[in-house]
Amino acid sequence: MFFQRLRLFSFTVFLLILFTPPGFAENPFSGLSLSDSMGGEDEILEPDQAFILKTWSENGRVFAEWQIAEGHYLYRDKTKILPADSSPFTTSNFVVDTGELKHDEFFGDIYVFHHKAAASVAVDNAQDGFKNASFKVKYQGCSEISGICYPPITKNVTLNISPISDAAASTLNAPTPTADKSIAVSEQDQIAASLSSGSAWLTIISFFGFGLLLAFTPCIFPMIPILSSIIVGQGDNITTRRAFTLSLVYVLAMAVTYTAAGVFAGLFGENIQAAFQNPWILGSFSAVFVLLSLSMFGFYDLQMPASIQSKLTNVSNHQKGGTLTGVAVMGLLSALIVGPCVAAPLAGALIYIGQTGDAVLGGTALFALSMGMGAPLIAIGTSAGKLMPRAGAWMDAVKAVFGVMMLGIAIWMLERILPAQITMFLWAMLLLVSAVYMGALETLKAEATGWTKLWKGIGLISFVYGAIIMVGVASGGQQLFQPLKGIVGTSSAVQEAHLEFKQIKGVDGLNRALADAKAQNKTVMLDFYADWCISCKEMETFTFADPGVQNALKNTVLLQADVTPNDEQDKALYKHFKIIGPPAIIFYNQQSEELKPYRVVGYMPADKFSAHIAQALQ
Repeated sequence: MFFQRLRLFSFTVFLLILFTPPGFAENPFSGLSLSDSMGGEDEILEPDQAFILKTWSENGRVFAEWQIAEGHYLYRDKTKILPADSSPFTTSNFVVDTGELKHDEFFGDIYVFHHKAAASVAVDNAQDGFKNASFKVKYQGCSEISGICYPPITKNVTLNISPISDAAASTLNAPTPTADKSIAVSEQDQIAASLSSGSAWLTIISFFGFGLLLAFTPCIFPMIPILSSIIVGQGDNITTRRAFTLSLVYVLAMAVTYTAAGVFAGLFGENIQAAFQNPWILGSFSAVFVLLSLSMFGFYDLQMPASIQSKLTNVSNHQKGGTLTGVAVMGLLSALIVGPCVAAPLAGALIYIGQTGDAVLGGTALFALSMGMGAPLIAIGTSAGKLMPRAGAWMDAVKAVFGVMMLGIAIWMLERILPAQITMFLWAMLLLVSAVYMGALETLKAEATGWTKLWKGIGLISFVYGAIIMVGVASGGQQLFQPLKGIVGTSSAVQEAHLEFKQIKGVDGLNRALADAKAQNKTVMLDFYADWCISCKEMETFTFADPGVQNALKNTVLLQADVTPNDEQDKALYKHFKIIGPPAIIFYNQQSEELKPYRVVGYMPADKFSAHIAQALQ
């Protein structure tokens, strides 16, 4: 129907332009209504009513502003301000609003303007000024009410360009990163647009695939030893069916919680997971993992008192139900506490929910994403039940391995709230003690088996690396995988440079920093960081430390919002950008206008991030 109306309207306009008098042809929409062209009742607005244009000149720039009627929009990439053909000057540094993402049946994902739009361009060599300077303002829009698109519009305007100083002229002539960037769409916005335009089944399959890709990221990977430890803790008589049931319950609880938290964040802009990243909750959850690990080592058995067990056994098969309930609780807590990461698919779903209020489709997409992340967990948990040794010393060894993993998870969680040197010390202790248990310091006997030698070899590696970490802690090192960096870094020749961020707090702090950057005519990068954000630390360690990234940002003002406290100012900053938390990176041009198509959500490797910076800021 839309195509038929578009063709009919375009043909009607052509006939009007062809057969009307010259004076009338300048306004072919005068008096035209839907009843004339399509048999409807609603009057079609004239172009000058649908898009009210205002132009003016100030400080060597020409500005254009449109008031757009309700139910209408302008195309961002059709909006231009150009000098007239006979003008004695040229223009540069064209700046236009970002607009809103829209899926067009012809053009795909594009940016459009609703309600209002603004653009400006610098006049080159404006030091002496120009009187009666002529410009062409071009734009094109459509009506969402009637389903028609207006022909391209060109308005000729004449303005006086006042003289400006040489210093002001050099600022105006600086290149802008917003020119020729109308086709750029951020990854999360693309995903949000696909939700509104794709079929429900395609959406579910796509988000399930996204989940599979996210399954082994640092935010999800720790759930593997958690679930495996639950399976191993069931004893040596667990069946494959039982292992599958436990794994499925864990993943379903995680998926339901993740979905509910995501829908809540999309509708109300509150990140429930961030609220759980406080020292008391993280410390308590870490203590639970320590208790579970000690039970794996055989210090005690975590079970209900025998008197209570015997009473409940007479009523129902309480042990099975209780176990499933405990697994479900662990899945719920894992979703809220273990993996509070934001990735582009999650951000895209939350953008869609926030913009449309469609919690059903958005929640379904999040559930599919969660199940995709949980699919490897189900496979690993089920395999653990099938391949796990049934009895003897093997079983004790397997439990000890998972006990060490649980202690590792406890330390990994404490990294979010403890200083780096303390957590490095804890890692060193874990490696050294584990090495002792593996026989690293014992003399091999002549009758030692191959397995014994293998364990001793692994124990020796663990002992050596643990000792290196201890030396690193003593020398002031703060990186687990580069523990001796504090010693090597004493030489200025090899000392690694780091990005120097200026810390800002809240919306007011951001606005002040942007004003300073604008006065310096510099681009800006704003990084959202939190101590409990694993992807943030990945960016800090692997991406921001890269020389190529540092070189790409050498002329850019670097701002950082540390949202670790998650207080009211932090939440207000989230809402200002319509994000739910870190990691997120925002770019601004020299006029301190956000380059929304170039937002980064989630971890991005150094080479890809360098190319992204070049595209956004160069």
